[in-house]
Amino acid sequence: MLNPGQVEHYRQQGYLVLESFLDAASLDALLAASAELVTAFDPDQHHSVFRTTDRDQGRDEVFFRSAEQVQYFLEDEALDGSDALTVPAQRAINKIGHALHDHIPAFRSFCQQPLLATVLKQLGMNQPLLWQTMLIFKQPGIGGEVRWHQDATYLYTEPSAVIGLWFALEDATRDNGCLWLAPGAHRSPLRERYRVDWSDRRGTLETLNKQPWPGAEDAVALEVPAGSLVLFSDHMPHYSSANRSDRSRLALTLHAADRSAHWDAANWLQRPTLAPFLLGS
Repeated sequence: MLNPGQVEHYRQQGYLVLESFLDAASLDALLAASAELVTAFDPDQHHSVFRTTDRDQGRDEVFFRSAEQVQYFLEDEALDGSDALTVPAQRAINKIGHALHDHIPAFRSFCQQPLLATVLKQLGMNQPLLWQTMLIFKQPGIGGEVRWHQDATYLYTEPSAVIGLWFALEDATRDNGCLWLAPGAHRSPLRERYRVDWSDRRGTLETLNKQPWPGAEDAVALEVPAGSLVLFSDHMPHYSSANRSDRSRLALTLHAADRSAHWDAANWLQRPTLAPFLLGS
């Protein structure tokens, strides 16, 4: 699938964009499965809000359980001061995760296709294990900002061995909150670790290195059309701005790690009853 130049680009720059990775049938199937989940959303049953502006203090038991379940998380601006919805229920969702491939046949079928494993193996993985799948929404007008971060902060392995796969299910632009990253910055140190003390089930975001996040002069906007795949290293700093436009920006995100790497016991995402899925099997 990948040519030598693409593999080298990933190694040197820490990311790779593959436009038109999804064919029309695959894109339609993922959009249809996403729409079914949105239609099934019951705001009376789901109240957890996902935000990144509170240094992850808002992570609750629903969030931790979502490692092996399909849970809904709301946009911060979808609720007023009394926790009543300010927008229609189907426009209130921030994300759905984090085990879509375990419970939703359309997502499991998508993840079972050999091509995903082939690409990851070309980028250096021997046996890629799929740890999480999630739909990330940027709702029109209220889609929240996701601050600069590195995925290894939350999904830590020894050695570093996680790759993110970000599929654009809708066009992603500067206006509706596309990804931004800093080419080559995957070589920078890990700045933070989110560790969970499972004795009291509390997570803490710790500062490891005070190196500043990339500035505007270093950041690149990844404006990509629907059907594109963005791959990036777990040390790659990235963020997305709020969506104040009238167009949504939906993405499917997977995170895989090589089976040989040690998955840290303090990671928030633990799968004690559902083993990580071996891609390509």
